[in-house]
Amino acid sequence: MMAFPISTFYFFLCVFIIHVNAQRSPTISYISQQQIKDIGGTVELSCSVQYTQDYSVLWIKADPNGGTYSLPISTGSSLILHDSRFSLRYDTASSTYTLQIKDIQETDAGFYHCQILISPSNRVSAEVELQVRRPPFISDNSTRSVVVSEGEAVQMECYAGGYPTPRISWRRENNAILPTGGSIYRGNVLKIKAVRKEDRGTYYCVADNGVGRGTKRNIAVEVEFAPVVTVSRPRLGQALQYDMDLECHIEAYPPPAISWLKDDVLISNNQHYSLSHFATADEFTDTTLRVITIEKRQYGQYTCRAGNKLGTAEEIVELFETVIPVCPPACGQTRYGIGAAASLSTSTAALIISFVIVAFRNVSTKH
Repeated sequence: MMAFPISTFYFFLCVFIIHVNAQRSPTISYISQQQIKDIGGTVELSCSVQYTQDYSVLWIKADPNGGTYSLPISTGSSLILHDSRFSLRYDTASSTYTLQIKDIQETDAGFYHCQILISPSNRVSAEVELQVRRPPFISDNSTRSVVVSEGEAVQMECYAGGYPTPRISWRRENNAILPTGGSIYRGNVLKIKAVRKEDRGTYYCVADNGVGRGTKRNIAVEVEFAPVVTVSRPRLGQALQYDMDLECHIEAYPPPAISWLKDDVLISNNQHYSLSHFATADEFTDTTLRVITIEKRQYGQYTCRAGNKLGTAEEIVELFETVIPVCPPACGQTRYGIGAAASLSTSTAALIISFVIVAFRNVSTKH
């Protein structure tokens, strides 16, 4: 048998001792993988260690804001954090520390560190991330409403929080076609290069991440535009001494100032005319001019005019004379003005004459 020099023996002995000591340094042999849980659920985070008989093993939650503050949860097999939702198990056979969190809350999300404290400046550490699924919510920096003039560019923004990261889509009320084309647009920013008055209305920013039913925000888009005046009957006929209604429809935003004119003279409410305006919506107004007990001088052209800060528009309605009263408004016994009284008097007189003639004939026959 070959003999080794004593120096060689001591060399191998030292190497063996160093190797054994190195193997017996505290280590973390296992830690749970990333966990994704719903709010209200339960999670277990496990950490297996070796050679920690003389050292402290801790669970610590890292500062969620990336700062230096950390939240100590446990040391060894004892909890430090007094929260009934947290519990700790220690399995001596596998040297595993299992941290359990019940009724998970959004604030529980973050990185959890399993640490072996060797000295104040030396520690062995491993981390596991807990992600908490949260239904989406629309952020406050999203657009709430838009007021813009026709022809200008519009940009609406929508941002959402939650986990997983929500997807953003845009829709219009009643699934109307979007200015970008189609009924759905995906993305955080919806742009309209040159807005039209037809683009006004309610837009929906919809955020969805598969958790819950999603959420949405209504965004009102108000488009300011110059008035558009239309008349359904540009020429109307009526007999003398009867009333007649002249009507026109106005589309404008902001709501316009409305006036009726005849021969460039502004018409106001008096014994000859009655004006009325009826707003059917913010942008729509119906206006009616009633010509009362028409006289010769009231026949002619009437101007329906509407104006706001973006412009003025007008249309002409012509009132001409007819022999026979037009129904409506002159229907049956429902008459207006002096003409009605005259018509009623004539009818009454004729009826009285008829009764007199019949009575006279009856008397003559008897004699």
